[in-house]
Amino acid sequence: MDWKEIYKSKVVTAEEALSHIKSGDMIVPGHAAAEPVYLMQQLCDLRGKELENVGILQGLNVGGAPYAAPEFHGHFVPTCYFLGKTTRACVQEGRGEFLPMHFYAQPKAMRDGKIPCDVTMLYCTPPDESGYVNLGTSCDQAKACIELARVSICQVNKNVPYLCGDTMVHVSEIDYFVEHDEPIYTIPPITADDPISEKIGYNIAQLIDDGACLQMGQGNVPNAILKFLGDKKDLGVHTEVFTDNLIPLIQSGVVNGKRKQINKGKIVATFVQGSENLYRFVDHNNLIELKPVDYTNDVGVIAQNDNVVAICSALEVDCMGQVNADSFGSTVFSGVGGQLDFMRGAEQSKNGKPIIALPSTAKKGTVSRIVGALKPGTPVTTTRQDVHWVVTEYGAVDLFGKPITERAKLLISIAHPDFREQIEREFYEYRKNAGMIYIR
Repeated sequence: MDWKEIYKSKVVTAEEALSHIKSGDMIVPGHAAAEPVYLMQQLCDLRGKELENVGILQGLNVGGAPYAAPEFHGHFVPTCYFLGKTTRACVQEGRGEFLPMHFYAQPKAMRDGKIPCDVTMLYCTPPDESGYVNLGTSCDQAKACIELARVSICQVNKNVPYLCGDTMVHVSEIDYFVEHDEPIYTIPPITADDPISEKIGYNIAQLIDDGACLQMGQGNVPNAILKFLGDKKDLGVHTEVFTDNLIPLIQSGVVNGKRKQINKGKIVATFVQGSENLYRFVDHNNLIELKPVDYTNDVGVIAQNDNVVAICSALEVDCMGQVNADSFGSTVFSGVGGQLDFMRGAEQSKNGKPIIALPSTAKKGTVSRIVGALKPGTPVTTTRQDVHWVVTEYGAVDLFGKPITERAKLLISIAHPDFREQIEREFYEYRKNAGMIYIR
């Protein structure tokens, strides 16, 4: 059968497509900016009060997440491995669930039956002349979802950018298509005018050599780093998320991937999120290749490139080097994501540098982010044995190969001066209570 006939036979209304969802199903929507806005809203409007106990497996939500509203409690159960601003309240209030899991492991968990994927709802472009649609901004686990789901639904949207890489699916592989054009989720460019972030960015930039392969996320610090990389040469990128902050370095030729050992000359990521300008930049841009997350975040793959510099953020670091990046005490704030994937990948890379970056204080300078010990009940995102470089606006220290006492001294040296004595006292009490000798 001609692909056009196959496609035509599968084009239905949202109501028809959503009628195939059952109570108790697990829905896996597209991740981040690839979450289909119209389909998810129609799910709430048409079936929100009819369905019961429908799980919605969600990562970084950058939109409205209408299914997370209190009115749908019991009808939808957001199950989140990373929290966005809307799903955060849902989980913290007990109406949703938090799923701690490394990003790279999610497709495996689905294929092994540890996480159900009954229904997947994704964006796609209109079909091309060969009958293939492009899945757009999130590659991560999209194909695994199509492979495993009982029901696959794609919202065909001409505003979805065409991303190169492992992003194409033939129309015969999708169960239903719903045609509806709309803007996809955007995130405004983040400014880098914060003086503390600039100091941290400068300190990190001093650790980046010509030919390094970068992994960095989105935020004030990654943007600030870019201000100090203009004189670098032949940088590569193998990252989890591709955002606006790298565009100037690509356009200036600083990022060209010439010295990468794998995917030479290509920027590799697993999803894209950012501004409308970013989506125009990546559309049909064969310099950027999206790969599944179990490729991009695989430690063995990351380590095949030399000089990997992985820059990850944290909420706090204690004097042993333990990193908390996802919770305030026992209250979940974000998620595990791919931090440990890239910390270990950079560690195993030849001349690699795993970096944890954080401001020295929080809450307008009233709380230190370098602490004597993590509070009881605080989960550890990255273990002390995985931590190498830690950077604040007061400097950069390398903890690798250092015993506990020396680690404490190094970390205290980059804490805010107002808190250094307090941190030292806290660490002394921690070691005393643990029966360990502490030498000042």
